[in-house]
Amino acid sequence: MPRLTLQQANTIVEHAIETGREAAGPPIAVVVLDDGGHVKAVQREDGASMFRVDAGLGKAWGAVAMDEGSRGLAKRAKANPGFFNSLAVASGGRLLPNPGGVLIRDAGGAILGAVGISGDKGPRDEVFAVAGIEAAGLVADTGED
Repeated sequence: MPRLTLQQANTIVEHAIETGREAAGPPIAVVVLDDGGHVKAVQREDGASMFRVDAGLGKAWGAVAMDEGSRGLAKRAKANPGFFNSLAVASGGRLLPNPGGVLIRDAGGAILGAVGISGDKGPRDEVFAVAGIEAAGLVADTGED
């Protein structure tokens, strides 16, 4: 079974931050998880608030846990808030269904993990995540149809 490597995770972080800087956005935090929801790499830019890592972790964790990017999860949560409130409670608050959590897939479609970014607006966080994933030669899955 394919696994997300540390080198791939670090490439994702590096390029996501670089893309955020090129976009002149606020400081971000980038969290990369493997397919079991375990932290593979994390960085918080200078000036990013202390909560950014937690928010990025919640976006990535929800994506891995639900096999869907957090943009898709946000749409589902809007349509069924009671269910997603229950999921948040059942997960100990780890699930954050907001854009910025993107699944990482291999070329065959297998889930390798997820990246979660927080610091800018959700759709821009998502763009930075996709850029990092693609720079690592992997496939980004935002949950958008």
